Amino acid sequence: MLEDGCKQFYQRECEPHYEDWEKRGSVGRELWLKAGEMGLLGAEVAEEYGGPGGTFAHDAVIAYQGNLAGIDGWGGGLHNSIVIPYIIHYGSEEQKKNLLPRMVSGELIGAIAMTEPGAGSDLQGIKTTARKDGNHYSITGSKTFITNGQLANMIIVAARTDPTGGAKGISLFLVETDQVEGFRRGLNLDKLGMKSNDTSELFFDNMRVPASALLGSVEGQGFAQMMQELPQERLLIGVYAVARMERALQVTLDYVKERSAFGKKIAGFQNTQFVLAECVSEATIAKVFLDHCIAEHLEGRLTTEKASMAKYWLTDLQAKIIDRCLQLFGGYGVMSEYPVERMYRDNRIERIYAGTNEIMKVVIARGLLRD
Repeated sequence: MLEDGCKQFYQRECEPHYEDWEKRGSVGRELWLKAGEMGLLGAEVAEEYGGPGGTFAHDAVIAYQGNLAGIDGWGGGLHNSIVIPYIIHYGSEEQKKNLLPRMVSGELIGAIAMTEPGAGSDLQGIKTTARKDGNHYSITGSKTFITNGQLANMIIVAARTDPTGGAKGISLFLVETDQVEGFRRGLNLDKLGMKSNDTSELFFDNMRVPASALLGSVEGQGFAQMMQELPQERLLIGVYAVARMERALQVTLDYVKERSAFGKKIAGFQNTQFVLAECVSEATIAKVFLDHCIAEHLEGRLTTEKASMAKYWLTDLQAKIIDRCLQLFGGYGVMSEYPVERMYRDNRIERIYAGTNEIMKVVIARGLLRD
């Protein structure tokens, strides 16, 4: 039922407007409110906080169907599966009651501000500071490449509360941007792919937030919180990758059955058949592995190493399959009116964010070599 509802929502509310969103660089707040009305936000939120009381399995269906429909640029997955779980797992009762119902409705749009100009995958390199000042914190610094950055009005900000504390000196803050001074948004960054997903610079100029904005009972828990939540984030990216593989194969099959060359359909050439046979076999194996990882995650048994395997291997495979599908389109494959061209652009970032695929291999190797 959820899958059918998602298909109808993406077809009715997104597909007719998607090209306009790509040009303007944002889906707009109206889509978030409609998604909230449809029950597509906050699937993991308990009923007592306004949600349906579901699990990551429900969020995975919502994300999968979005990418399968080609609605890659909506940042609903980050809002649902990355931002909201921080509040569920570490938020105080007051924070949950205050924020979660509005995140379920779409009134609040979530983002997480970790990355800085000098600190990408190296989260311990964060330089943004949060200084305690009575019953407030004063936050100073900047972030970049922040997904949902132009529209988000509930941003989790990673800042250093102890300049000498290393990883233990980082804390997270729940910032409602409409209620603070000293917060500025930079440009909606122009980038390769994901054009309709607003991605921004954020600036904090002695931004004062109440002490109650601290996520967790004490300072210094931020790095551990981020490390505990990253496996689900990486698994979500695996969901995106497998869905886009399936979409690429669907549109390519349709094309080769219709397009002719040298007097016969492209689908009639043995090379085409072999390429598609190889790609669909690999995509099927990928989907089985993804489902296995989701099942382990729901049971609380998904390791950081296996989540890293899913993120790196599925996104690498996605790139390979989309590239091979584009080749079967010939020159039309690089024309923007064909969906495989946008998939080729959109998939590239997934080997970089949530930790580069090179970092994923380091994580996996550490697990293998751990005493």
